[in-house]
Amino acid sequence: MNIEELRDFCLSMPYTTEDTPFDETTLAFRIGNKIYGLTNIDSIPTRINLKCNPERAIELREKYPDAIVPGYHMSKKHWNTLYTENLDSGLIEELIRHSYDLVFNSLTKSKRVELGQIN
Repeated sequence: MNIEELRDFCLSMPYTTEDTPFDETTLAFRIGNKIYGLTNIDSIPTRINLKCNPERAIELREKYPDAIVPGYHMSKKHWNTLYTENLDSGLIEELIRHSYDLVFNSLTKSKRVELGQIN
């Protein structure tokens, strides 16, 4: 999955916004102003940091040691870095959804109401 495909998929997730909060090349994907994905648009190979359930993060790192590693500059317990060229796009999309869901489910009720998800 290249950077354009990665960006398009992240932006297809409901209520996702993007910005560059750290520098001009680090792109953040957010739900309710909380980051669920980070990528460097100039990075070759393409990689993305995604939030992950701690137990699943360990399993993924063991199963894909050359493609999924502890999150670069992130909490190693809760974040993974994926090297997208070494992974199937279906798995990448699944892990983006997983990260999105973890962050969405951590939003306050008022934030979810603001997003129109609950009344």
